[in-house]
Amino acid sequence: MAISAWSACWFLPFVLPLCLYVAFTDMREMRITNQAVIVLTVVFVVVGLVALPFDQYLWRLAQLVIVLVVTIALNAAGVMGAGDSKFIAAAAPFIAMGDVQFVIALYAATLLAAYATHRMVKHSRLQQLVPHWTSWNQGKKFPMGFALGGTLAFYLIFGAVFGS
Repeated sequence: MAISAWSACWFLPFVLPLCLYVAFTDMREMRITNQAVIVLTVVFVVVGLVALPFDQYLWRLAQLVIVLVVTIALNAAGVMGAGDSKFIAAAAPFIAMGDVQFVIALYAATLLAAYATHRMVKHSRLQQLVPHWTSWNQGKKFPMGFALGGTLAFYLIFGAVFGS
């Protein structure tokens, strides 16, 4: 992995709770809050100064801006929700460029697992534990924050264990 274990270990304790929060709120309300995205960005801006060499830190900030522009365009085209695009942009600087291919594969696996889990729980008695969650009644819509948050969390966990 291109991410260093040092960086991943610095980011993980701050990012993991945010990923869990994003997954939870997206399943409960079908929205990723602006506050979560802002806090995720602030975590990178502050912790990144310690976790990364300064040149990498600046390139990762550029990643955030570039991904934000691309995802806003995708949102405007109706390809994804606004919360999803903001979260992807806020998550982008945590990902080392050398790991992009790995993250895409990880996202695909996480998306399949999250979708299967969400649908199984939706059609089981477990759904009765939280019957008020909006995501149960959205037809074909799926709370992507569940998969996106999981992807970032798993990436940093893998980075902490297997990073360079």
